Amino acid sequence: MESLRRFSFVSFIALLAYFAFLASAELHVRKFVIEPKPVKRLCRTHQSITVNGQFPGPTLEVRNGDSVAITVINRARYNISIHWHGLRQLRNPWADGPEYITQCPIRPEQSYTYRFTIEDQEGTLWWHAHSRWLRATVYGALIIYPRLGSPYPFSMPKRDIPILLGEWWDRNPMDVLRQAQFTGAAANVSDAYTINGQPGDLYRCSRSETMRFPIFPGETVQLRVINAAMNQELFFSVANHQLTVVETDSAYTKPFTTNVIMVGPGQTTNVLLTANQRPGRYYMAARAYNSANAPFDNTTTTAIFEYVNAPTRRGRGRGQIAPVFPVLPGFNDTATATAFTNRLRYWKQAPVPLQIDENLFFTVGLGLINCTNPNSPRCQGPNGTRFAASMNNMSFVLPRRNSVMQAYYQGMPGIFTTDFPPVPPVQFDYTGNVSRGLWQPVKGTKAYKLKYKANVQIILQDTSIVTLENHPMHLHGYQFYVVGSGFGNFNPRTDPARFNLFDPPERNTIGTPPGGWVAIRFVADNPGAWFMHCHIDSHLGWGLAMVFLVENGRGQLQSVQPPPLDLPRC
Repeated sequence: MESLRRFSFVSFIALLAYFAFLASAELHVRKFVIEPKPVKRLCRTHQSITVNGQFPGPTLEVRNGDSVAITVINRARYNISIHWHGLRQLRNPWADGPEYITQCPIRPEQSYTYRFTIEDQEGTLWWHAHSRWLRATVYGALIIYPRLGSPYPFSMPKRDIPILLGEWWDRNPMDVLRQAQFTGAAANVSDAYTINGQPGDLYRCSRSETMRFPIFPGETVQLRVINAAMNQELFFSVANHQLTVVETDSAYTKPFTTNVIMVGPGQTTNVLLTANQRPGRYYMAARAYNSANAPFDNTTTTAIFEYVNAPTRRGRGRGQIAPVFPVLPGFNDTATATAFTNRLRYWKQAPVPLQIDENLFFTVGLGLINCTNPNSPRCQGPNGTRFAASMNNMSFVLPRRNSVMQAYYQGMPGIFTTDFPPVPPVQFDYTGNVSRGLWQPVKGTKAYKLKYKANVQIILQDTSIVTLENHPMHLHGYQFYVVGSGFGNFNPRTDPARFNLFDPPERNTIGTPPGGWVAIRFVADNPGAWFMHCHIDSHLGWGLAMVFLVENGRGQLQSVQPPPLDLPRC
């Protein structure tokens, strides 16, 4: 009887806690109007695609446990979809957003409401267009605070600042893409990088709009750094100030200090900064980490940290003192990028899957499509070819008649096949001198099936085809643990002995070391169609992608929920 009374009391307390949680959760209802607006950068005004007239778009602030309903109204001339980058979207691929993967795009003058709940996630994520190159200007921060009463695993500052790193073209990005698609050559590189939409002091016609962040002496702030650039990994630093890393991709880390961070496209990194230097003005700056033998934008974007008590110049040249500039690594400093990545650790012991059900090996890299007429204006890649990219020699082609997820749910044939290879069709010296006969991939819309709750390991192996390169690989619908990495070809006999299975970093986007490999693990506990692709948008357009089809488990709570009634049609 006593044990029954005790059980009833515990159940009552649990019920109270559950209702308190429900009471604290909020429903956020928003409208995102996609529309062209005049945006002036680098002395010229362009009709840029914006959200609610803002560039970058609005910051979405929610708490763990909240629900969100965002109606996207398309008043632009392009089809569009929005991806909530890093959100798990449990059992709800319909809200994930990549066009022709989980939905058909939202056509001009149409709308679609993304409905989702934040489930056991907190930290810095972001949202962006997932339709061709529209994300060049259609993006914004997504900040998930802990549930009320839940502490941070570090001393949280009173103030945090989103820092969105972007790329700017001095023309319509869609025209840049269209030209590259026609010629088969690489797209023109950007004309500027930006911090919160502004290029900064080092670009023409930009000094007056440079972002400025006032800071009090002794104050600690959190910077939520998001790399929203289209095609470039970036080094980021603040002059004379140490950065303490506390989170990557919405997963807490063991804190460590550094002078510089490297952030790949799609990745986020939270750092703490304390204003402990002489009162003055200090540049924060970002510029390219370029691991490939390819053209890149070699400019530098800046913003300014201003101590509120910074002195001013006296005498003739009155005014503000010049900001101090940070020391940034060289453009090709792979050693610094690797050293930073290797320091990342999960903040506690991680629940890494140990018994592997699916052991996959994916090559990732570029390729070339041979042309029957190499002198054609449509074959302006190297030696009269067209650029391509692939995973396991399969170059992904987006369907057009239906999305992969809709076809999968409806049992509609002819949209995709499920024969994506678990290993390369041909084994070769991946980072050596590769025979030209292996440079041309096969085009197709291929997926790989996973059983519900399968423990998955993927080795992502860079290749030297065309060029060695760091490929930031993003997996939709999942967080994964980065258990190991190295240079050269992965050795299945010796390299697993060096895996970190205790506290590997948790991420949703990870770069393959140039000329190397990276190993990730996750549990396939989220049914649906989930895109895996390189977050360099040029490479995505060339086909560096595939789809996982995660089967339903048992019962409603392990199965994909029905599609919403307003899901766009192709």
